[in-house]
Amino acid sequence: MTTLTTRRPIRPSGPTGPTRRKRRLDLTVPLFLSPTLLLLVVFVAYPFLRAIWLSFTETSLLGGTLGFVGLDNFRTLFTDPSFGTFLRNSVVWTVGGVGLQLVFGVIGALLLNQRFRLRGVVRGLAMIPWATPSVLVALIWMWLLDPNHGLVNAVLTRTGLMHSPVAWFGSPHTALATLIVVDAWQGIPFFAVMVLAALQAVPEELKESARTDGCGFLRVFWFITVPSILPTVLITLVLRLIWTANYIDLAYVLTGGGPGIASTTIPLASYLTAYKQGALGAGASYAVVQAAVLAVLVAVYIRLTQRREA
Repeated sequence: MTTLTTRRPIRPSGPTGPTRRKRRLDLTVPLFLSPTLLLLVVFVAYPFLRAIWLSFTETSLLGGTLGFVGLDNFRTLFTDPSFGTFLRNSVVWTVGGVGLQLVFGVIGALLLNQRFRLRGVVRGLAMIPWATPSVLVALIWMWLLDPNHGLVNAVLTRTGLMHSPVAWFGSPHTALATLIVVDAWQGIPFFAVMVLAALQAVPEELKESARTDGCGFLRVFWFITVPSILPTVLITLVLRLIWTANYIDLAYVLTGGGPGIASTTIPLASYLTAYKQGALGAGASYAVVQAAVLAVLVAVYIRLTQRREA
């Protein structure tokens, strides 16, 4: 009598082929990301954590860290009568500058999207303010708005629009508004280029269909163009709000935060406290407050980009 026995297939005890490849991929990804992560740690994470630590200490520019003071720097900051002015200036500076850039950037993009001769040259020339270094922009406008020899005052007085020249950067009533205009002049090309790129991606078939249905220019723009460019406009808007809120170059060169504190924003107050007064700990507390406020805008930006990638 013959006995039949069934042999079960022997499974390998180690990881299978796909599992091995997966493990190799798991090691490869961190390896390629390691240079970027290292740069982020050195140039972003360490300075950020260092600033937070300094905000809880009494640290001078020359004497180093003198001791841990807890929340004293923040208590001094929030009880300072000037902090309200710094906060108000920051809001006016950011909203005013970015608002002007948004309005005139969209208008500029619509004009540059039209067909006309030398359109490429005009588009290139329109980028000059954005490509110009901030210090050079400040010097240009310092000359244009000079109360004695400036071109703007000369034109306004000779045309009768003003009776006497105005010290645009020297008056507490005009300093911040003038800075906003200069910042808008420099930032409008960035908005225009971003919106122009979005406009060129709007399908012409949709516009033609709307025109065939009897829609005029305004209805085509509102129902076809605006929904198509809105994601790009929102992302650009948030980026410009973050960037402008931290921008101190123009104010530092043109007014130094003055007259008095008429044009001092929170980041400029942080810089002046840290490097003019030598109080690094107190200056870091301004920077931490600024970062906490901007974290909201960063969260909005991340949310918008994730929605766009989905």
